[in-house]
Amino acid sequence: MYAVIETGGRQYRVQPGDVIEVEKLPASVGETVTLRQVLMIGDGEAVMLGRPTLAEAAVHAQIVAQKRGKKLIVFKHKRRKNYRRKQGHRQWLTVLKIVGIEAPAAP
Repeated sequence: MYAVIETGGRQYRVQPGDVIEVEKLPASVGETVTLRQVLMIGDGEAVMLGRPTLAEAAVHAQIVAQKRGKKLIVFKHKRRKNYRRKQGHRQWLTVLKIVGIEAPAAP
């Protein structure tokens, strides 16, 4: 069984046991979070699509770590104007381990 979820403005295809990195969630390490933005659930040939989300569907995940991503360099310049700006950015990330997928009852 797999699900397509949305969090932090991005979509992820997950199944139990997967470990994913998402934009920071406000919870501490070891807590279990429930993601309710489930767009699709698939189980073999059976597929349930949400319009836009599936009601009563959820994906349960455990927070493994809160960390920062790799450093990105933001460099701006304007030619011949002696204008240069260099700035680094590291995004906060949450590492999730997918525990289970809760599907709604079939109609």
